[in-house]
Amino acid sequence: MTKLPRYDEFEISDGVPAPSAFGAPTQDATLRDYVSIARLDHATKHIFIVPGAVLAFLLSKTHNAHFIRDIVLGLVTAVAIASANYVINEWLDREFDRHHPVKSARSAVQKRFNETMIFVEWALLIAIGIGCAAAANGTMLTVATVFALQGVIYNVNPIRTKDVAYLDVISESINNPLRLLIGWAMIDSTTLPPGSIMLAYWFGGAYLMAAKRYSEYLEIVAEHGRDLLVRYRASFKDYSEISLNVSCLVYGLLANFFLAIFLIKYRIEYVLVMPFVIALFAQYLILSMKKGSAAQSPEKLFEERSLIMTVFYLVTAFVAASFIHVPQLAIFTSQQLIQLH
Repeated sequence: MTKLPRYDEFEISDGVPAPSAFGAPTQDATLRDYVSIARLDHATKHIFIVPGAVLAFLLSKTHNAHFIRDIVLGLVTAVAIASANYVINEWLDREFDRHHPVKSARSAVQKRFNETMIFVEWALLIAIGIGCAAAANGTMLTVATVFALQGVIYNVNPIRTKDVAYLDVISESINNPLRLLIGWAMIDSTTLPPGSIMLAYWFGGAYLMAAKRYSEYLEIVAEHGRDLLVRYRASFKDYSEISLNVSCLVYGLLANFFLAIFLIKYRIEYVLVMPFVIALFAQYLILSMKKGSAAQSPEKLFEERSLIMTVFYLVTAFVAASFIHVPQLAIFTSQQLIQLH
């Protein structure tokens, strides 16, 4: 068996210190540390809720009588349950994160936490999320319950899907359609969005997660070797640079396939949005290949100006296509051959 090198034998970039010599942390966690592992700064990811609410307004014929209340409760639900999932994520990953060049600086690695307090914090956040969802409507409650259960399945043994190649991406990315459903349930709790857009959201999330792993693979293997990467995350033992690259392609194709079905089915003018969607996927893949890529920290994507500008153009095109009628595009919805004579 190949002897894995100690973490402190590696040169750490960006001034991040090595964890305290693989030994037990000597400093107790503070209240601020318990708050930090809930990753409230990752709340920007809940932007994926917005399209669900917008689509419900555009497509649904029935709206909740108290949708303003449900929007507020839905946002609290999403933030609370996501934070609960982050709490057990950081706690259960602390021994693995020691081997990551950046995550080794996390407080869960560097400081001593009380396991009972971790459980209380997780349970309290779950209770807040489930309670707000129940106060909103039954659909929100069901989605919130699945959201909370996903965090357990992804992080906790004996299942812990994050350690299984490909299943890690598929199980983590289900958070995307769950956020879409939360947004939809804010506006309409009597129906669900079309299956095509939910699948597009799911595979779109898988594309983002695969690109994140691809970025980690490229950077950590280049600087510290593959052994350290596998020590950080077990699923990487069954990944390679090629397989991760190809998985990005597959997830991206599936996401755009189902998205195209949705756009053509509900309004043919929406096909005008597809060039911007494709450009967005291409930009993200390019971004994942850069050193220190924001693809490894999605909460920092708002700092990527070119990516944000593409999103802006995409949203503008979507709004325009919602009101502009282009009769010539009807050709794509009918069965006909191109006549030569």
